[in-house]
Amino acid sequence: MGVVESWGHEKESAFLYRVLAEAEPSPRRRELFARLADEAETQALIWEDKARGDGIPTPPTFAPTRRARVVAAMVRRFGVERMRGILAAMKVRGMSIYAATQPGHAMPTSVEEVGRRHHGSGRGSLRAAVFGVNDGLVSNASLILGVAGATGVGGGERLIVVSGVAGLLAGAFSMAAGEYISIRSQREMFERQISAERDELSEYPKEEAAELALIYEARGIEKKDADRLSKQLIANPQHALDTLAREELGLDPAELGSPWTAALSSAASFSIGALLPLAPFLLFAGRAALVGAVAATGGALFTAGVVTSLFTGKGALVGGLRMLLIGAAAATVTFFIGRLLGVAA
Repeated sequence: MGVVESWGHEKESAFLYRVLAEAEPSPRRRELFARLADEAETQALIWEDKARGDGIPTPPTFAPTRRARVVAAMVRRFGVERMRGILAAMKVRGMSIYAATQPGHAMPTSVEEVGRRHHGSGRGSLRAAVFGVNDGLVSNASLILGVAGATGVGGGERLIVVSGVAGLLAGAFSMAAGEYISIRSQREMFERQISAERDELSEYPKEEAAELALIYEARGIEKKDADRLSKQLIANPQHALDTLAREELGLDPAELGSPWTAALSSAASFSIGALLPLAPFLLFAGRAALVGAVAATGGALFTAGVVTSLFTGKGALVGGLRMLLIGAAAATVTFFIGRLLGVAA
């Protein structure tokens, strides 16, 4: 990012912080955003002085970009918290203050605690796999039973198999493509923002430490402790960039894996789920295949509901029955719609 671009970015940040201060109902958060606006103006002056020293002119007046004006209007309409994802993408700091603090989980008071606080447990990957299997299961079971209803059992096994394989492949490729684009876009956003953060950290570390201290103050840490912790973090290159990304931008680098790994995992989990209702038609014929598909789908739906209950906190039996009823409703509707279309044809 060039000197003029950096100057413009800080001026735009100051503009957005003032909008956030106006829209935020919490007095503590309003004060945070107002002080962050002042910090951004200070940093803009640093870039302006640097540009002047390099003989590069800056615009005589600053006008926010169209994107910034649109985001500002949306913040005024919907509130700051609902817009924090978009604000983080625009490198607006302080979004991490909207992350709810769990009871009994105190704010960190040392660099080591900051590191421990963000160590992941891997539950996100398991959760994604479970829901991927469930998506494949429900969508392909509904497709297969819809075709079975339209063709009738005993004469349409080939069409059912072809439809099931097509549904499996189409769904797997769609899931893979969507996951790849999603993770790739997140990574590009993070890489761009962390690069800008690295530049700012090298240009004005004291100002970055002051901003970080403001965020910690807004989250309940005493001023002297916030100042001490922020200075420790900024002074340690091993932690500084990672912490700035988390605490100022609300980004979690640990959640951004490889786009290819995410795409392949998503496709694989969907395919596993989609294969379960299809397998009986590959092994049996006639009514036995249909009964096998219904039994396999029902059992897998109940199991998926039980596993999902680990994430929702609901009872295993309730989670299993709920998933079974939802899947059964979708499959029943498509079966009878297929039957009606088959009779009409």
